[in-house]
Amino acid sequence: MALYALGDLHLSFQANKPMEAFGRVWKNHERKIEKYVRRAVKPEDTLVLTGDHSWGRKLSECREDLAFIEALPGRKVLLRGNHDMFWDAKKTARLNEEYAGRLFFMQNNFAVYKDYALVGTKGYTFEGPFYLDRWGNLTGWDEEKEKQAKKLVAREMARLRDSFEQARKAGFRKYIMFLHYPPTNILEETSPFTEIAREYGASAVVYSHCHGERRFGDSIRGEFQGIRYMLVSGDYLDFQPALVLS
Repeated sequence: MALYALGDLHLSFQANKPMEAFGRVWKNHERKIEKYVRRAVKPEDTLVLTGDHSWGRKLSECREDLAFIEALPGRKVLLRGNHDMFWDAKKTARLNEEYAGRLFFMQNNFAVYKDYALVGTKGYTFEGPFYLDRWGNLTGWDEEKEKQAKKLVAREMARLRDSFEQARKAGFRKYIMFLHYPPTNILEETSPFTEIAREYGASAVVYSHCHGERRFGDSIRGEFQGIRYMLVSGDYLDFQPALVLS
């Protein structure tokens, strides 16, 4: 029994939004997802999908995408991404009722893998715009958008803490933390998200959202402050699920 993660599937079986314009790696990416997930993930395994599942804006426009995910092997745990417009955070319980036993939607709750609690939220990070001089040096950023970003970070932190606290009250002391957005932006060495991971002693922080080679290094990868940070964006992994725990 193993734990895998993969993010940013960006499926569009109904929305008809092809991804090939974003690079060669996206050509026939749905086939890659199915091929590589079936090769790695066994029925007894858990696969966490870290957001941006579908381009559909309403649940009715995502049915085929969710059916594709449901048909993949393993137990599927889904996290909200910034493009998952079909998923109202306040109606997560309704999604879990409808897809009970098939998909688990992780928002203000937690999932279980062996003796670990899987906790998470969409997260947020300030992405600019950043202003550069002609030599590529950072000279400033949009401070109004930074203020709005701080409000969104505070909201997501409250949701994440709720997830941790529910797991802790249930008796769990070992955690894997999942985000859609990266835990830090290019200006930060630490953030509220890295601090909460330290506070609860998370073993790993798994995130996605960073697309294209220029963006893969935007946040933390590898060991940091005793915690393993993993980027699992689909195009970063060529759509091969990453092994988190075995």
